[in-house]
Amino acid sequence: MIFLKLFLVFSYIGLFNFGGGYAMLSFIQQEVVQKEGWLTESEFTDIVAISQSTPGPIGINCATYTGYTAVVNDGYPWWMGILGSILTSISVLWLPFIVMIWVSKLLLHYKDHLVTQSIFRVLRPAIIGLLASAALSLMNTENFGVPLQNPVQFSISIVIFAVVFSGMYMRKLNIIYTTFSCGLLGILLYGVLGL
Repeated sequence: MIFLKLFLVFSYIGLFNFGGGYAMLSFIQQEVVQKEGWLTESEFTDIVAISQSTPGPIGINCATYTGYTAVVNDGYPWWMGILGSILTSISVLWLPFIVMIWVSKLLLHYKDHLVTQSIFRVLRPAIIGLLASAALSLMNTENFGVPLQNPVQFSISIVIFAVVFSGMYMRKLNIIYTTFSCGLLGILLYGVLGL
């Protein structure tokens, strides 16, 4: 039954996720798209875009939308999809919540201990690796296109990526205005002009 699998998969994702919501994206993609096949790459890319555009943490938003889509794709009615989204949202949170309470108590007592400092020294680069993995997994044909099949879409995607990346990195652009501007540009380019 898909509900039990969703509970187990998202409990696993929640327990072993380090680095926040963006690091969680690569876990979700690996489990939901590649292993279980509940979503296609295109659906997952759309879910990530929606998760970034709606209020709240991206990892939990992604889990919520994934639960709904996976249940509906499995042939259940839309209202069962809502149960799937509630289940995945709770599943991704309950174990980390318990672990964080336990770890918080330990950190209060052992925060200056050599072992604790060593653990954090190892976790920092691992988290950067998870974030880089999430970014690279989104650099797929669904987002950028294929250079030989649609060179115009691929070129536009590369230019938009380069402009936004350099603007965010060098100019510290406002993320809300940047996201809104890119959405409007997408509507203009692909909705109105049909590129």
